[in-house]
Amino acid sequence: MSGYKRMRRQHQKQLIALENRLKAEMDEHRLRLQKELETHANNTYIELERLAKRHSAQTDKEMKSVAAEERRIQQQIVAQQKKELTTFLENQKKEYRLCKDKIKEVLQEMSEDPGTPKEEKQERLSRHKETIQRSQAEEEAHLLAQQRLVYDRSCRALKRRSLVRKQEFEQEQLREELNKKRTQKEMEHALMIRQDESTQDMERRQLQMLQKLRIELMRLQHQTELENQEEYNGRRQRELHRKHTLEQRQQPRNLKMLEMQIKKQFQDTCKVQNKQYKALRNHQLEVSPKGDHKIILRSLKEEQTRKLAILAEQYEQSINEMMASQAMRLDAEQEMECQALKQQLKQEMELLDAYQRKTKSQMETQHEREQQKLEQKVSIRRAHLEQKIEEELAALQKERTERIKHLLERQDREINTFDTESRSLGFGSLESLDFPKEDNR
Repeated sequence: MSGYKRMRRQHQKQLIALENRLKAEMDEHRLRLQKELETHANNTYIELERLAKRHSAQTDKEMKSVAAEERRIQQQIVAQQKKELTTFLENQKKEYRLCKDKIKEVLQEMSEDPGTPKEEKQERLSRHKETIQRSQAEEEAHLLAQQRLVYDRSCRALKRRSLVRKQEFEQEQLREELNKKRTQKEMEHALMIRQDESTQDMERRQLQMLQKLRIELMRLQHQTELENQEEYNGRRQRELHRKHTLEQRQQPRNLKMLEMQIKKQFQDTCKVQNKQYKALRNHQLEVSPKGDHKIILRSLKEEQTRKLAILAEQYEQSINEMMASQAMRLDAEQEMECQALKQQLKQEMELLDAYQRKTKSQMETQHEREQQKLEQKVSIRRAHLEQKIEEELAALQKERTERIKHLLERQDREINTFDTESRSLGFGSLESLDFPKEDNR
C-alpha cells in the first residue's frame, strides 16, 4: 500500500510538472505573439512616418517645380509681350515715317501754292505730327494695358492651375496613405489570424499531451492495482493452502488426542461398571444362599464380560466414526474455505475491474468535456477576433470616407473661393487658358 501511495504521489508530481511546463510554454508563446504584434505596430508607425516624410518632401519638390514652371511661363509671357511691343513700336515707326512722308508731300504741294502762308504750313505740320504721336501713344498705352491684363490673368490662371495640381497631389498622397494604412491593417489582421491558429494548434497539442500522460499514468495505475490484487490473491491462496497443510499435518495428533479422550472415557466407564458390578455382586451374595454364590458369581462375571465387550465395541465404533467424521469434516471445511476464498477474491477482482472501468469512463468523460471546452473557447475567441477585424475594417473605411470627404470639401471651398476672387477681380473663367509648354531642349 505504501508503494501504491508512493506511485500515486509520483504520478501527481508528473502531472503537475507537465502542467507547469505547458503553462510556461503557453506564457512564452503568448509573450512572443505580443512582441510580434508590437513589432508590427512599430514597423507600421515607422512606415507611416517615412511615408509622411516622403510626402512632405514630394510636396516641397512639387511646389518648387510648380513655382519654377510658373516663373518659366511668366518669363515666356513677358518675353513674348516684349517681342510684341518691339514689333508694335517698329510698326509705329514705319507708320510714322509713312505718315511723315505723306505730310511732306502735302507740304510740298502746299509750298507750290503761293497763297498759303508759311506759318500755316508749319502749324499744319505740327498738328499732324502731334495727332500721329498722340494716336501712337494711345495705341501703345492700349497695348500695354492689354498686355498687363493678359499677364495678370495668366498669372491668376497659373495660380489656379497650381492650386488644382496641389489638390490633385494631395488627393494622390491621401489615397496612398489610406491604401498604406489598409495594407498594414490587413497584414496585422493576417498576422493575428496566424497567431490565433498557432495558439489553437498549441492548445490542442498541449491538451493532447496532458490527456495522453493521464491515460498512460492511469494505465500504469490500473496495471499496478491489478498486479497488487493478483499478488494479494496469490498470497491469500498460499496462506490458506499453508493453513490447510498445517491442519492436515496436525490432524493425526488431534485424532490421537480425541482417541485418547474416548479411551479415557471408556476406562472411566469400565471403572464405573466395575464398581456397579462389585456393589451388585455384594448385594446378590448377601441376599442369596451361600450355595448359589458360585452360580451367581459366574453369571455376574459373564454379564460383566458381555457388557464390557459390548461397551468396548461401541467405543471402538465411536473412535472409527469420530476419525471418519473428523476427516470428512476437515475436508469439507477446507473445501468451503477454498470456495469462500475464491468467491471473495472473485468479488474483489470484479469490484476492482468495475472501479477501474468507472475511473476510465470518468477520465474519458473528463477528456471529452475538456475537448469540448477547448473547442468552445477556440470558437468564441475566433468569433471575437473576426468581430474585431470587421470593426477595425469598418472604422478604417469610415476614416477613409471621412478624410476623403473632408479633403474634397476643403478643396472645393478653396477652388470656389479662388474662382470667386478671380471673378471679383474681373478675370472671369480661368479653366480654359492654355500656356506654352516647357522647352525640353
